[in-house]
Amino acid sequence: MRRAEVIRRLRESGDEPTARIVAGLPADQDGVLDPHAVDSLLITVHTELQRLSEELRIGERLVYVLGPLFTAIRATSGWPGPYRLVDIGCGLGYLVRWLAATDALGADVELVGADLDAALVGEASRLARAEALNCRFVHADAFALPKAATVYVSTGVLHHFRGPALDRFFQTQAASPAAAFCHFDIAATRLAPIGAWIFHRARMRHPLGRHDGVVSAQRAHSDETLLRAADVPGIRPLLYEPQRLANPFCTTVRPVIGVRPPLEAPFRLALGRAARHMVGPEYLAQAP
Repeated sequence: MRRAEVIRRLRESGDEPTARIVAGLPADQDGVLDPHAVDSLLITVHTELQRLSEELRIGERLVYVLGPLFTAIRATSGWPGPYRLVDIGCGLGYLVRWLAATDALGADVELVGADLDAALVGEASRLARAEALNCRFVHADAFALPKAATVYVSTGVLHHFRGPALDRFFQTQAASPAAAFCHFDIAATRLAPIGAWIFHRARMRHPLGRHDGVVSAQRAHSDETLLRAADVPGIRPLLYEPQRLANPFCTTVRPVIGVRPPLEAPFRLALGRAARHMVGPEYLAQAP
């Protein structure tokens, strides 16, 4: 793309900080952005963002939910193994690589990361090879893979979808053969933008990473938005740690989960006492 066109669009959307970053990127004599510079920047920023996943212990948090979820799937007829987990918008594949390194979900779960950015997928694959991990990454639409997922997951992806696009995101998963989905994203608390600013100023070196973290927190979806969007035919939507049941000083990210109706009871059973932190659409009717 032409650098001037990217800058124009960013300024029209009110994103002056990113426009200034793009203005500093190299371009050829026709004003077309250098693709290698863009790829290098994205890999650099995603490498820095991996610190967020590490410090927030995203892997452990996800397994806290995914472990019981796969226990329920294994115990319910209709979903024979082996199983497949697909990470949507995997980036550098931190989550998939962490799951592979810890074998947290068991040998019967195939781990796949999918992303539409070829440079990020290439780097994720390189890291997996260097670490000798049993997982794979593909440059593709996660919903167009030859084999569908048993469970779709994502971290930090939901806030990129707005309105009808968010609805389609959940509808597409409901229309697939998948048994469930589990998407972690920023909790839309009043403290989220402030916390994001403090963390990214302290941990991120590149201005794009710092700016993106704050904007992401500002775009986080409310509990009501997520539950309504995920409430599609064939899926029972569940939200773990909604705002009224969580400490805003401690809750940074939390998942919206969708399960096929037969899975809800065994999933809650497998969660044990933690199931009391999980609510369904009826939670909306109880709002003060």
